[in-house]
Amino acid sequence: MSGGVSGAAVAFAEPEEQATPLPADTESAPTAAAWYLIFVLTLTYTASFVDRQVLNLLVVPLKADFGLSDTRLSLLQGVAFTGAYILFSPLFGRLADTGSRKRILIGGSILWSLGTGLCGLARGYWQLFFARAAVGGAEASVTPAAWSIIADSFPTRMIPRAFSIFLMGPYIGGGLALIFGGLLLEAAQGWDLSAVPYLGALRPWQVVFLVAGIPGVLIALMMLRIREPVRKLAPRDSAQMPFAQVWRTFTDRRDFYGNFYAGMASLVIVLYAFPAWMPAMLMRRFGASAATVGVQYGVAVLVTGSIGVLAGPMVADWLRRRGHHDALMRVPFFAALALIPISLALAFAPSYEFAMVVATLASFTYSLPQALASSGLQMATPNRMRGISSSVYVFVASVMGLGAAPTIVALLTDHVFADERSVGLSLSVTCAVAAGVSAFFVGRALKGYRRVLALQ
Repeated sequence: MSGGVSGAAVAFAEPEEQATPLPADTESAPTAAAWYLIFVLTLTYTASFVDRQVLNLLVVPLKADFGLSDTRLSLLQGVAFTGAYILFSPLFGRLADTGSRKRILIGGSILWSLGTGLCGLARGYWQLFFARAAVGGAEASVTPAAWSIIADSFPTRMIPRAFSIFLMGPYIGGGLALIFGGLLLEAAQGWDLSAVPYLGALRPWQVVFLVAGIPGVLIALMMLRIREPVRKLAPRDSAQMPFAQVWRTFTDRRDFYGNFYAGMASLVIVLYAFPAWMPAMLMRRFGASAATVGVQYGVAVLVTGSIGVLAGPMVADWLRRRGHHDALMRVPFFAALALIPISLALAFAPSYEFAMVVATLASFTYSLPQALASSGLQMATPNRMRGISSSVYVFVASVMGLGAAPTIVALLTDHVFADERSVGLSLSVTCAVAAGVSAFFVGRALKGYRRVLALQ
């Protein structure tokens, strides 16, 4: 992308950063090392979402083994993971601004893979709870380190495309977690591991967790070949931006940052609520098996989510060529509006097939703006505060999406509708309201975004 989009990095840069010119090859084609970087980072993000979301397909066996309500299950999906994720996000954000992003990614990948393995060894609810917390704390390393290193590895015009590839990870990972998690869960029920030391007493759901933790360790080895890029638009003779300057940047542009964070955090509720409870809705209301739901809904999430996140930059570029230089924020606004009727339609689903169509439309729509929002935030932020701006985004999105979304749906199901078969209605109401709130705040962020673009 070019024009208003490619100039956004300079428009948002601090005065002293503007005095430091970009490298001469900034607008050249990405190097082979940059494409290897995005390939490995996409695998990393994919593996993290496999580990994060495989639990969503294990709702039924976990309820049976531990005697859990939907609300207690939602705490495993949300609070256990999110509490640690939120706690460590600012730390990793600051480390990404001041230290080696490559080392952060390698260490985080190994640690969350070990945490997933510990989930498989859990013998009780609280052991599983704290193992999920370990996964969440380690996965907090990914976003700030990856976003920052991507923005420094690609020419400005290619950053949205690079982000769209990287952000396929959640949809590929979420899809694979459902597809292979369901198939593995069904297959493991017929395995006889009694003669295998330590594994003989494991339940099928525990086997799924153990297998899910393996890819992250292998990907960490691939990261050893990643090159740490030179930071672009970094202040001269400065290892880090003073916190006072970071705070001043946030407050001076609060009409963009505040509304952006609130709007995208609300949209993330939809992104996390659907994968968290759609499998349970299909199994409870329509009697589908875990394997059937895992394969069919998993393929839908993988395909439509990936198409949506790749299509986002194309849609934004189409809008930009027609004079809409605020396209990076305009697409999220219209996506949020579209999710309102899509979410409401789920409440009236008369059949399994209709519900799958709704879920497929939702997957495409909530994935469409993700790369654009990430790109806009990175290009709108000085280099030495990209990690902290990303971690703030992670913080608010985690509180609302990872933390609140599964629990809001569960509380409605348990205490308002008081019928686990009504989980589809709870999901519909939660997502429709969240989409409406998102449209309101992203619409306000558009004004702030235009104001900064006008400074060019």
